[in-house]
Amino acid sequence: MNAGFVIPVFNHGATIADVVRALAPYKLPIIVVDDGNDETNKAQIAAAADSCKNAVLVTRHKNGGKGKAMVSGVLKAHELGLSHVFQIDSDGQHDTSRVPFFLAEAEKFPDCVICGYPEYDASVPRIRKSAREISNNWARVCALSGEIVDAMCGFRVYPTEPYYQLLKHHACIDSRMGYDADILVHLLWKGVRIKSYPVKVTYPADGISNFRMVRDNLHISLSFAKLFLGMIVRLPFFAVRSLRRRIAHE
Repeated sequence: MNAGFVIPVFNHGATIADVVRALAPYKLPIIVVDDGNDETNKAQIAAAADSCKNAVLVTRHKNGGKGKAMVSGVLKAHELGLSHVFQIDSDGQHDTSRVPFFLAEAEKFPDCVICGYPEYDASVPRIRKSAREISNNWARVCALSGEIVDAMCGFRVYPTEPYYQLLKHHACIDSRMGYDADILVHLLWKGVRIKSYPVKVTYPADGISNFRMVRDNLHISLSFAKLFLGMIVRLPFFAVRSLRRRIAHE
């Protein structure tokens, strides 16, 4: 397995150095994606990338959202010949001590997405937790699968090739806050399986969030509406695939 990290960064210049520092000991490529940041954040992101010899800086000149930033990172990972992409957020909320376990599971199940689900401490906003479960339920419906434990966690390992094939065939992946759920559902539609494991998540009191309650909830709702329609269109294919799997196991 030839894995590397992809970290999309927007407005988290102050925390990206700590994330890169935590990942550096694993001696894997670290693809840092500057998603159209302002000059202050851009300088901090560049400094963080320069501080680690394994880091590769990808710069997007205009902010496109997490989805487009991840696409830029995955394309760079494919260019570098990486077999797996370990996505991690730039805000420092995820417990990076779980990295070795997730990498080991990716090596054990190389064709699966190794997906984190959050173990919250008392810092999590209650409304955020409740809204997340609504999103998780919609993702399970749209994927026609109970494999999704959490659709929104940004701590996961993707096999690069199926992700790249989605991009190659112009799959319409959400560019912003609906991205994490959207890519999981699309991969499940393509037959990629999911293995889910816990990761501790904290919400620092002084943390910067890119989430905008009204705008992003409306955007996520639209994203799930598109996924639901996509699921309806694909129902005959899913029925045939399910029948074939049943016959193969008899």
